[in-house]
Amino acid sequence: MNRAKVISFVKANTMIIALITITAFFVWQRGGKILLPQNISNLISQNAYVFILATGMLLCILTGGNIDLSVGSVVCIVGAAGATLMEKKDVHWVIAVIFMVIIGLAIGAWQGFWIAYVRVPPFITTLAGMLVFRGLSNVILEGLTVSLTNTTFVKVFGGGADCYVRDFFGGEGFNITAMLAGIIASVLYLFVQIQGRIRRAKKGYEMEPLVKMIVRIVIISAAIIAFSYQLARHKGIPTALIIVVVVVLVYGYITSKTTIGRHFYAVGGNEQAAKLSGINTNRVYFLAYTNMGLLAALAGMMTIARLTSAQPSYGQNYEMDAIGSCFIGGASAYGGTGKVSGVIIGALLMGVINLGMYIMGVDANWQKVVKGMVLLGAVIFDVVSKRRSK
Repeated sequence: MNRAKVISFVKANTMIIALITITAFFVWQRGGKILLPQNISNLISQNAYVFILATGMLLCILTGGNIDLSVGSVVCIVGAAGATLMEKKDVHWVIAVIFMVIIGLAIGAWQGFWIAYVRVPPFITTLAGMLVFRGLSNVILEGLTVSLTNTTFVKVFGGGADCYVRDFFGGEGFNITAMLAGIIASVLYLFVQIQGRIRRAKKGYEMEPLVKMIVRIVIISAAIIAFSYQLARHKGIPTALIIVVVVVLVYGYITSKTTIGRHFYAVGGNEQAAKLSGINTNRVYFLAYTNMGLLAALAGMMTIARLTSAQPSYGQNYEMDAIGSCFIGGASAYGGTGKVSGVIIGALLMGVINLGMYIMGVDANWQKVVKGMVLLGAVIFDVVSKRRSK
C-alpha cells in the first residue's frame, strides 16, 4: 500500500520533482550561481513571454492537442506595429497599446474563424499564419530595427534596467516591499486552502488527508517566501512578474471555476459528446485561438519593452517554448488534460534549463538538443501513461 502511494505521489508531482532535481544539478555544477538573486530576477524577466504564451497555448491544446505555430510571428508583427506607431508616427503609447491589442485579437479571430467554422486544420492555418505575419513584420519594419524611446511604455511592460516595483518602505539594500508581498501571498494561499477544505467538507466531498495538505502548504509557502527573499536582495519585484501573476490568476480561475473553462476540457475530452450535451464546440475553438492572439499581443508588448526595440527577427521559436512548456507541464498531447499551474512549472523548468546551461557555458546548439529531448520525453511519458491507463 505504501509503495502504491509513493508511485501515485511521484506520478502526480513528476514535473515538480524534475524541476527540483535539475535545479539541484545546476547548483552542484556551478556552486549555487543559479540561485543568486540577480539570476532569479533575470529568470522571471527573460521568460515572462513564455509564461504568457504558454497560458494561452494551453487553451488551444485543451481543445484536442491542437497547437498554434504562429504565436512567434504574431509577437513580432504586434511589436513591429506598436514600435512604428510610437516612434515613427508619434502616436501616444496608450493609443498604440490599444492598436496592438486590436491587431492581436484580429489575428486570433481570423485564424479562429478558419479553424472553428471552416474546419481548416489548426496546424495548416497557424503554419500559414507563421509565414504571413513574419513577412508582414518585415514589410512594416522595412527590414530595419526600430529603437524604442518611450520610457513610460517600457516601464509599464517590464522592460529596462529599472522596471521594478519600488520599495514603499525605503529599505536600503533589501527591498522590504518584495519581502512583505511574499509573506502576504503565503498567508493568502493558506487562507484559500483552508476555505476550500471547509467548503468541500460542508458539501460532503472526498478530501485529501490533513497531513498531506499541511505538508503541501508548508512547502509551497516556504518556496514563495524564499523566492521573495531572493528578489528582495536584488532590486525587488520585477514589473513583468506582476503582469505574469495577473495573467496566471485570471486564466487559472477561468479554467477551473467557470463554465467556459469546463467547455475547453469537455471539447478536448470528446468533441462529439460535448456537442451532444449542448456545448457550442465551434465557439470554443474560436475563443481558444482569439484568446491566443490576445496573449500573443501582450507578449509582443513585453518583448519590445524588454529589448527596447523592434526587429524582424523577434519572436522566433517562441511558439516552441510555449508548446514545450505546456507538454512538459502535464498538458496531454490528446487534449482535455492540463492545468495553468502545470504550465507555469513547465515554463519554469524550461527557464531553469536555459539559464543553467548558459551559466555552464553550454553551446547554443547543444541547448536546443537538450530542450528537444526534454520535450520528447514529456510527450512520451504522457503517451505511455495514457496507454497504460487504457
